[in-house]
Amino acid sequence: MPKDAAVEEFAGLVRALKARDGRSYEALGRRLSVSASTLHRYCSGATVPEEFAVVDRLALLCGADEEERRALEAAWTEADRARRRAAWPAPTPVPAVSAAPESNPEPSAPEPGPAPDPTAPDPSAPDPTAPDPSAADPSAPEAPRARPRRGAPAPLLVAAAVALVVLALAAALLGHPTRTASAPAPASTAPGRTAAPLPFTWSIGPQLWEGGCGHTYLVDRVPRAVAPPPVAADSGAWAGTHGAVHGGEALVRITVQGRSPSDAVVLHALHVRVVDRAAPLPWHAYRMDNGCGGAVTPRHFAVDLDRPRPLARPVDGLDASGAKVRKIPAVSFPYKVTSSDPEELLVSARTAGCDCRWYLELEWSAGGRTGTVRITDGGKPFRTSGTRGRPAYVHDSAEGRWITDSDSGQTG
Repeated sequence: MPKDAAVEEFAGLVRALKARDGRSYEALGRRLSVSASTLHRYCSGATVPEEFAVVDRLALLCGADEEERRALEAAWTEADRARRRAAWPAPTPVPAVSAAPESNPEPSAPEPGPAPDPTAPDPSAPDPTAPDPSAADPSAPEAPRARPRRGAPAPLLVAAAVALVVLALAAALLGHPTRTASAPAPASTAPGRTAAPLPFTWSIGPQLWEGGCGHTYLVDRVPRAVAPPPVAADSGAWAGTHGAVHGGEALVRITVQGRSPSDAVVLHALHVRVVDRAAPLPWHAYRMDNGCGGAVTPRHFAVDLDRPRPLARPVDGLDASGAKVRKIPAVSFPYKVTSSDPEELLVSARTAGCDCRWYLELEWSAGGRTGTVRITDGGKPFRTSGTRGRPAYVHDSAEGRWITDSDSGQTG
């Protein structure tokens, strides 16, 4: 399939940066925390990165100036749009039919028209300030205070419904703030204990694949109803469309950056909170690769969700891109971040025996302030389920269909 012109233009700029730097794919990928094969796909145009941040880091490593970085971001934006259009076309809008009854005035218009008697008010009527349906009838402009006869139930029902809505809104406005003040802070805002903005920014990548190509999803569909595996950059949309759940392992990357170049923010600890445990999902397991691997295993925090109280344990990384395997030492808390010195925390959460819903809490301090930020998947817990004993499939690109592990020659 021919590449989109915007994708090809972006890939050309990335290739030019890589050629100017002169380092190998392995060496640059190691600095960017991506595999050599993933960086090669960026340069060939086979994949467009889901986020510009990794491309911007490449530009900085290769000595690009500000103007080149702006041009690169503009090219990435157009290539990303083209990728999304090609992979996930916009759905056909469905006409809204529920609003039709509200726009039909027929039930109330005929009834109040012939009764313009203002001298006979109904003592049992509800709130006199409620709007009168007869005011919308152009045939009775001089009788705005006329009320419907007792035998017409529709206007009374409308007034009662309005009163119920008003009462519900009043209860929500009076009661909700008190509950919000004591509730834990959502992931996108500062903790409820303080109204001041956070002294740092953070973002997550919740749909990462090991080495940029290896991952397993659990999907409640038979193979013929599952689309071919996407490239890693499109994994979020693919997983959302299929209602997929991370199978066996979930990788989450947290990027933290201070707001000030001089006032450091100290990150003290990362806690794991499991909010729900259930039996592993009885769904099919779909592998996104047919055998892949990377030369670099980044340092990370390992989480065993099957433990009663999981901890985020720092683990060394490995660099096998050279003649000798080199260890990448793990770094334990605390970390310091500024606007010019951000930090990436990679979390690998694994389970074999549960369907676990969980989130993270990041403790911080800065300038005499302390707080905790809840890290979630867009406001809801992350979800990871064991795959042991589940039917596992890989995609045969030659035949264009999902096949079992035994058919493909893989095991486990």
